[in-house]
Amino acid sequence: MGEFSQLNEMLAAYDMIPAGSTVVCAVSGGADSVYLLHRLWLLRTMLDFRLAAAHFDHGLRGEESRRDAEFVRDFVARYCGAQQCVLRDGTEVELPPVELIVGRGDVAAEARARGRGIEETARELRYAFLEETADRVGAERIATAHTADDDLETLLLHLLRGTGLRGLTGIPPRRGRLIRPMLTTTRETVEEYLRRYGLPHVEDSSNTDERFLRNRLRRQVVPLLKEFSPGVTARIPDTVARLRADEALLEELAQPLCRQAREEGEDLVLPAAALAEAPEPLAVRAVRQLIARLRGGAAGLTAAHLEAVLALCRGNDPSAQVSLPGGLLAWREYDRLVLGPDAPPPRVVPRTVTPPCVLKLEGGWTLRCECGPVPHAGEESDEFFRFDCAKIEGALRVRPRETGDELALPGRPRRSLKKLFIDRRVPRRLRESVPVLADGAGVLAVGGIGADCRRAALPGQPALWVRFENKTGKREKERE
Repeated sequence: MGEFSQLNEMLAAYDMIPAGSTVVCAVSGGADSVYLLHRLWLLRTMLDFRLAAAHFDHGLRGEESRRDAEFVRDFVARYCGAQQCVLRDGTEVELPPVELIVGRGDVAAEARARGRGIEETARELRYAFLEETADRVGAERIATAHTADDDLETLLLHLLRGTGLRGLTGIPPRRGRLIRPMLTTTRETVEEYLRRYGLPHVEDSSNTDERFLRNRLRRQVVPLLKEFSPGVTARIPDTVARLRADEALLEELAQPLCRQAREEGEDLVLPAAALAEAPEPLAVRAVRQLIARLRGGAAGLTAAHLEAVLALCRGNDPSAQVSLPGGLLAWREYDRLVLGPDAPPPRVVPRTVTPPCVLKLEGGWTLRCECGPVPHAGEESDEFFRFDCAKIEGALRVRPRETGDELALPGRPRRSLKKLFIDRRVPRRLRESVPVLADGAGVLAVGGIGADCRRAALPGQPALWVRFENKTGKREKERE
């Protein structure tokens, strides 16, 4: 069995199957999955774990798909029955037959509904079924039969499409509860094992369909590589393992950059300069980690997405933005980079204001209006803006900004609201969320900016008292 020891070594190296755990083995009926299931069936007497099998019918090959499902049922029944086992304490027990769970999906219909490719949809449905099956049987691990040959093909695919170091690390041996114990096992080893034990398998006709790039690589390119460099498949795992170690170190070195990000509601915010000034290999990994933190994973992210976010950080546009997969958006707020859901902030809904009142506004703002005389010296409160009632014209309204809005702040010349927003570094995407209190003559006060001093009331005069509060409860007076 020495030539079949690679799988055992992988199980030990990555602590893939803890004692007492339950493992679901994905079985298509092909040679690789038959090898894996049978090896795990034998190993459970030594490693003390419970084994179940799972087969997913993609509904793509008609009668052939049904044949595969029947083959798996027959194989599990014939070759994966009860076993006598002597535990480490000398107790003899009988391990139960392997339980088989079969699922089915209409991949073609689902691909049309999602607007996705057949291969991508098939993979998503298959893994969803495996996760559901693992939940159903209480499994801590899901084993799939990816081999060293699959790893070589994956590496070649990534090279052809363009990739960085991450793409050269191949198929991860372990991710979550997914384990791939055969990544150092070659197809030649699988075929020899099946001959030795007289184990049958079925061939999937789609594996010969050269419309798929992976199949063309498998059937045309890989045989040439093996001809030019015999043993290339067996050497790939060592190369990939070294690259994976390098990638893991770079990911770890990028983590201090990620720790600079803080949560603001659903968003992550950090100084743009932190990424702009960081070495490229660390900056791009930090961006991926932050996006994965928001999305629960980095699937669908490309190098172009990551580089676009870094370009945001290095650029001079204080309001630039980039759309990202999964409904996310990256945008600048002056010297800050923000990552969050791609949803515009709520725009202030115009409405009439009738004092006294307390109005809850969009964007977490509150407007409070009261009426009363202005306090005399020594009795003043800075919590409110106070306007001379005689200088208020027409109805009061709260609304978003409008073209031509102006404000004269104390001790300063009259300026457009647009320029004041720029001066105060109010991000462009948030400006429609800032409440403006106005009457028939123009703007009286703006949340977070201040009040028009030309209509301020004097001590003792009847006045309209106005206060804006933001979503943190902070009172928003003019920022001196």
